[in-house]
Amino acid sequence: MGNRASAYLFALIIFAADQISKWFVTGPLGLVLEGQQLKLIPIFDLTRVHNYGISLGLAQAQNDTHRWLLVAVTAAIALGVAWWIRKEEQRGDQLALAMILGGALGNIVDRVQFGYVVDFLDLHFGSWRPFYVFNVGDAAISIGVVILLLRAFLLREKAPEGTNEHA
Repeated sequence: MGNRASAYLFALIIFAADQISKWFVTGPLGLVLEGQQLKLIPIFDLTRVHNYGISLGLAQAQNDTHRWLLVAVTAAIALGVAWWIRKEEQRGDQLALAMILGGALGNIVDRVQFGYVVDFLDLHFGSWRPFYVFNVGDAAISIGVVILLLRAFLLREKAPEGTNEHA
C-alpha cells in the first residue's frame, strides 16, 4: 500500500474511532442529555456537551444557515486537506494531515446529523479546565496541527549548498 493510501486509511481509522467513541458515550454509557456526566478519575470525566461552534467555542451557529455554513466551510477545509495529502511527499506530514482529515470528517457528520458536534472528553484539575470539553476528532485535529507546526519549524530541510534561500 502506498504512503498516500495508508494516510487515507489512517484518516478513515481516526474518523471511525471518533464516531464509535461518540456512539459508545451517547449510547451504551447512557450520556443522552447535554450536561450528563460520568466521573472516571479525579481529573477526567465524560461530560456530554453540544458544540454548536468551532474550536474553542468560537463562531457559534445561531441558526440553520450558520450550521450549514459551518458544514460547508469545514467540508471545504477537509477537501483541501485531502488534496494536500495527495500532493504531500513527507510521510510525517501525510499522517498529521490524515489526523486532521479524519477528525474533521467526524465533526462534519455530527453537525449534519445533529446540528452540533458531540463533545465528551473532560480533562480538569479541580475547577480549572486547560481545554474545553472535546472529542476524539478534536484531539486528532489538534495533534495533527501541532505535528505539522513542529515539523515545519523544527525539521526544515536545509537548502542545497550554493543556493540562495532568500531568492
